[in-house]
Amino acid sequence: MKPAMRILILLSVLYSCLLLAADYPDPSRWDYTIGGFALEDEIVQFEKGDIVATGSSSVRFWRHRIHDDLSPLTIIPRGFGGSNMNDVLHHMETLVLKHEPRAVILYEGDNDVAQNVSTEKIMQTFQAFISMVHKPLPETRIYIIAVKPSISRASMWPAMVEVNSRLKRLCNSDERLIYIDVATPMLNKDGSIREDLFVTDQLHMNQKGYDIWRDTIAPVLIAGES
Repeated sequence: MKPAMRILILLSVLYSCLLLAADYPDPSRWDYTIGGFALEDEIVQFEKGDIVATGSSSVRFWRHRIHDDLSPLTIIPRGFGGSNMNDVLHHMETLVLKHEPRAVILYEGDNDVAQNVSTEKIMQTFQAFISMVHKPLPETRIYIIAVKPSISRASMWPAMVEVNSRLKRLCNSDERLIYIDVATPMLNKDGSIREDLFVTDQLHMNQKGYDIWRDTIAPVLIAGES
């Protein structure tokens, strides 16, 4: 990517962040973590065209098995716990653009709802994310993982269902956007949240929860990227 184009993209990202971040916490709180990713990039030297997986703690804690779960695809894990859609947008250059990935896996929306960000604001931020990816990388596919249900955030589930509905609708409008429904397999037949999928905080998933993610995400991703 040419330096001039990279500078233009960064300016666009910063402008978008100023417009969209009114209801979001300051994304600079992640500067140290993002700096760690930049250092890892220097050491590991990932290949251009690999697949970036980014998002909040559900992606971060997937790191210990994501390579096996999504094998034979090459994954660059870039999850940072507690993050939201605006944090990923703000740190787009280091997390995504510098790798020039052929595909991005994104899990956000969970913390956004918990931080009382409106559905409209979440969607605006996701659309800005899409634009920032597709300006320099128009063929890159974005796999958006549905917001998962959890016991500790059961009261927020109706708002999360609305976010998922909007995400799915947007993905249906563009073949480069793929919605992956991990939420439905995490519910009982009566629509209640399965209690056997979480660690003691009732928010983060145990191995059984990640088995659902593997079984739901891997076939879609491998079919699209192999």
